[in-house]
Amino acid sequence: MASTRETRHTRRTGIQRTDGSRRRGIGLHAALVVGVLFSAFPFYWAVIMSTHTTSEIFSYPPKLLPGTHFLENVRSLFDNIDFFGSMFNSLLVAGSVTFLVLFFDSLAAFVFAKFDFPGKRLLFVLLMFIFMVPAQLQAIPQFVIMAKLGWIGSMTALIVPAAANAFGIFWMRQYMNGAIHDELLDASRIDGANFLRQYWHVALPVVRPGLAFLGIFTFMGQWNDYAWPLIALTNPDNVTLQVALSQLNGTHGTTDYGMVMTGALLALVPLLLVFAIGARQMIGDLAKGAIK
Repeated sequence: MASTRETRHTRRTGIQRTDGSRRRGIGLHAALVVGVLFSAFPFYWAVIMSTHTTSEIFSYPPKLLPGTHFLENVRSLFDNIDFFGSMFNSLLVAGSVTFLVLFFDSLAAFVFAKFDFPGKRLLFVLLMFIFMVPAQLQAIPQFVIMAKLGWIGSMTALIVPAAANAFGIFWMRQYMNGAIHDELLDASRIDGANFLRQYWHVALPVVRPGLAFLGIFTFMGQWNDYAWPLIALTNPDNVTLQVALSQLNGTHGTTDYGMVMTGALLALVPLLLVFAIGARQMIGDLAKGAIK
């Protein structure tokens, strides 16, 4: 009799726990759905505004369904700025900077994380001080240096100064400290691998998720950069997309907001593609590491 009561009590407790876990799971998924809807609404609203005229955008009540002026806004956008030319310039700058940052930052981080050398701590402290300096304070000395080198007005003034940064080195150093085990490097040294082979064949395959995040972060930052390209690119043929889109703002309240929102929406497409590719790579590599 006692064992039967204990069995029934255990079954009731298990059922109650299952029901409680199920309710918590439903509540968690509902909260996630609400969060996704809130996060996606700005993108939806950008799509809606890009299909309306300026008067329709400011009408009351606001229009929540797509309009019929998207193609007209696209034609107006292409007539006012060299959209594809400026997009190519942005792709060139963002792609080049991302490639250089991934290489130089990961190489420096590998040295900081897994090798000892004189002055290592002092150099890392200096790196952290550079990390804390606001980018706005670097604009004037950076412009002076670019002017003396004769790079003002060219893409070189955007690519070379951004080829390495303190955040990327710090991020990859922290990631490598936990991801790359010393035993792997010791085994590669026994096999006769030099420094570059250790970096290329041992370190990089392990830290690909960290590189994917850094690549997404760097590309998005360079793609959305406005202040420094506005200062450095004196040649109108070399303007990036963000600078070109700023030229759509009219004077005395004559801005065509439908056209502006169409440009902003089309400028989002490369960012979404890069994020989708990078996030898939990052999640896939993390899953492979978990399986191993």
